Amino acid sequence: VQQLSGMLTELFQRARLEKPGQVDPRAAEFTLSLLTAMYDRSGTGCIKTRSAAAALIALSGDTLLAKYRAFFQFYAVPDGKVALITRSNLRSLLTDLNQIPAIVGESCALSCVEIATHNCFHGVLNSAIVEEKFLSWLRSEPAVLLWLPTCYRLSATEMVSHQARCR
Repeated sequence: VQQLSGMLTELFQRARLEKPGQVDPRAAEFTLSLLTAMYDRSGTGCIKTRSAAAALIALSGDTLLAKYRAFFQFYAVPDGKVALITRSNLRSLLTDLNQIPAIVGESCALSCVEIATHNCFHGVLNSAIVEEKFLSWLRSEPAVLLWLPTCYRLSATEMVSHQARCR
């Protein structure tokens, strides 16, 4: 948690320099509190790097495709010249991501993660899948992660402006 605090402080200091006046001075503190509430409920002082990275990626303002590719990069394992995501790592990713809606009382049962993992690997004979299969599955908007594209669409509409006047 201490290392994460330092990294978040540095991250948000850079963001403040790039976008003056747009980043709350307490952003690092708030983000650390959120990550701690999601991933260190017992107060051990430890948060898995991958879990924190998954949450930061999910909550970032990047495109869905960029987020999906980043998830793959963090959870995939190298296998020769390609990277693959295993069932176990997909389960870890989905469990980590589901801590985000859980923090606001929208938890998903463990069975949702198992069903989603089974659906992703449906028809796959290997123990792991390539990035394209992973991305294709995520683009189908599995129910377990439906909140992610929904939140993305909501944030994207905040920037829309119309040149029409209401009467």
